[in-house]
Amino acid sequence: MSKFYARRRLSILGALTALIASVAVLNGPSASAALPTPVSAATARSYLASLTVATENRTGYNRDLFPTWITISGTCNTREYILKRDGSNVVTDSACTATSGSWYSPYDGATWTAASDLDIDHLVPLAEAWDSGASAWTTAQRQAFANDVTRPQLLAVTDNVNQSKGDQDPATWMPSLTSYRCTYVRAWVQVKYYYDLSVDSAEKTALTNYLANC
Repeated sequence: MSKFYARRRLSILGALTALIASVAVLNGPSASAALPTPVSAATARSYLASLTVATENRTGYNRDLFPTWITISGTCNTREYILKRDGSNVVTDSACTATSGSWYSPYDGATWTAASDLDIDHLVPLAEAWDSGASAWTTAQRQAFANDVTRPQLLAVTDNVNQSKGDQDPATWMPSLTSYRCTYVRAWVQVKYYYDLSVDSAEKTALTNYLANC
């Protein structure tokens, strides 16, 4: 193959790659995607060792201080974005509402075919963030935390499981599906480290014990 045709072929391949990338952006997240992969257990242990240990303080907390849901892409708000990301064969209408699809909840192993059966869990709950340092943030910072689709912080899960979790940390609540617990604590520590949030002593002990088995 001549250098001219080789360069032309590379040019065509480059154009096709760019086209595919642009289509992916326009269409939003892949329907088969899931929680962004958290840091390794070794990295999580290192992060955990550096976190400040402090007593939690919920004084002044109000969920409205963490604005949700915001527009993420096109007509899709945060909830709709995560439903599309975490589901399989998700079909949405012009308003980005999921009209069909299938969702597997990694907390309990249940599979759902109606989006109404799913909550979007803040893996590190909003109240927990407030207790751990977010009370000092601006509203814009709290909004960014509540709608963070980049870190492993938002996940589509069975609604009543999310409601039973509430604002609990790993010292008092963990996913019933034991095979997911390592992923859960790695993600928890990564989010707390990224946002420079503290941990209380019981929380740190629980995280240390779970990470030791990862």
